[in-house]
Amino acid sequence: MSKIQQPSNQIKLTNVSIVRLKKGGKRFEIACYKNKVQEWRTGVETNLDDVLQINNVFVNVSKGEVAKSGDLQKGFGKTDISDIVKEILKKGEVQVGEKERDHDLSSLRKEIATLVAEKCVDPATQRPYPVGMIEKAMAEAGFSVKQNKNAKSQVSECIKLLQSDSNLPIQRARMRIKLSLPVADAEKLRTKVLVAAEKVEHDAIGPIDWEITMLIDPGQFRLINELLQKECKGRGRLETLSFAAAVGPSAS
Repeated sequence: MSKIQQPSNQIKLTNVSIVRLKKGGKRFEIACYKNKVQEWRTGVETNLDDVLQINNVFVNVSKGEVAKSGDLQKGFGKTDISDIVKEILKKGEVQVGEKERDHDLSSLRKEIATLVAEKCVDPATQRPYPVGMIEKAMAEAGFSVKQNKNAKSQVSECIKLLQSDSNLPIQRARMRIKLSLPVADAEKLRTKVLVAAEKVEHDAIGPIDWEITMLIDPGQFRLINELLQKECKGRGRLETLSFAAAVGPSAS
């Protein structure tokens, strides 16, 4: 089988990150391997040959237009390629292609939808929704993914928007917790604890301890924990048993 010959003057760049710096009214670019720019900036990578795809300075990487010595001298005050490359690496802006940006946003959107699906349920059945259904509701509600934030930090905002601006009935899955308190503490805290409960599954006061197992909105967990720390000084015990996927026989 004969080999297909590439034109000898064609430089095919794959997996490329372009770093751009404007100097003296002109833009200068270098072609780097993807993910290596950040490693260089943090000191993880120190070998320029492992960072650069081509050890040269361009005015346009995608067109293969190499910067002229006169432009380098005017912009940087020198023509030493190695020094100029390091300056561009240090100060330049990493260019993200449109396809790459779209792919990154799509992946981030999917990750957010997956986290929402794990944390939320249909209020009528208390069953989780498929990720695809969450994604459709996100589009319907006009949820805008923020590329500079991770998925986890965008989940709460996404859930609130779905509840207010989509047609998908949705609520957070309930957390099942078990609380054990000395009877003396239970007498003063019982009312405050029960206010946080959406459903009490077990409630028993013994000669020494009060034990209660209940379902709560996850947002109540911190408040209950702070109440115990403040009032019981370590005498109580709070356990997370599970996130409830279903509540009661009606969800079966």
